Amino acid sequence: MAPGPFVRADRGRCRADTPEAGDRPDPRAGRRGRRERNPVTGASAFAPAKINLALHVTGRREDGYHLLDSLVVFADIGDRLHFSAAEGIELQVMGPRAAGVPTGPENLVLRAAALFGPGQSARITLEKHLPRAAGIGGGSADAAAALKGLAEFWDLPLPKTEEILALGADLPVCLAGCPTRMRGIGELLEEVPPLPLLWVVLANPGVAVPTGAVFGGLGTIAGTPMDPPNWTDFASFSRWLRAQRNDLQRPAQMIAAEIGTARAALEAQPGCALARMSGSGATCFGLFAVEAEARQAARAIGAEHPGWWVAAARVL
Repeated sequence: MAPGPFVRADRGRCRADTPEAGDRPDPRAGRRGRRERNPVTGASAFAPAKINLALHVTGRREDGYHLLDSLVVFADIGDRLHFSAAEGIELQVMGPRAAGVPTGPENLVLRAAALFGPGQSARITLEKHLPRAAGIGGGSADAAAALKGLAEFWDLPLPKTEEILALGADLPVCLAGCPTRMRGIGELLEEVPPLPLLWVVLANPGVAVPTGAVFGGLGTIAGTPMDPPNWTDFASFSRWLRAQRNDLQRPAQMIAAEIGTARAALEAQPGCALARMSGSGATCFGLFAVEAEARQAARAIGAEHPGWWVAAARVL
């Protein structure tokens, strides 16, 4: 069965391809153009961290794809891509999280570039700030940013929906870049009511959790969909979110007990309204209403677990 069309949200509050310096917003940019462009240096695009605040597995198709119902948001921390002139397609990976990131044809950024067809040329520099294979959409966010950045750099339309979805289930929602209810195999996107101001602390204990093994540990699938989105402020949002779940959390934690340790560390922090795993793991998030409490929590967890990747971020 061919995937159906997906919806890309274009309203101002939904856009996440902001001109951050490194992996943080540049306050000098204000609300102006969302992607830098210079006829000499080229273009750049931001790839924000994707967070599944809730993820229900509601079934499985005959072709093996799992059906999902997920509330997806994006944070103001992420990777960054730069595009400049070159002969052919080149990819350079740099930054604090560059180790282990493939630079060959299996990299989703190069696969995204290939969707524009032969004859294109660009040097793509990927600054990695997010841990890879961590349940926060690093690879998918990078590919989505590459699609948007290269479409502008080459002045071409985006590739076909089916081609984009073939890169991964998270690609459509990463292209949307806003708080979204994602259903189906990732192709059905719906905007949700405006969120209150949210802060998250992301904690990755540095363990690998293979996505296939996590889904394989689900067992019998009879999951219910999420409750209809319904909130007006942080208190009502956190109550609604606590009533939802991440169906992948249990099988992931059976593979890596450190996920439970990360959740417990987040839950113990003052101001944390909820701690849960994102995606298929192993990154967990803690939800906060107050920036100062989120940043203090990140400092405390980082000091207690110096080998973890820990960051406080604002939900976009």
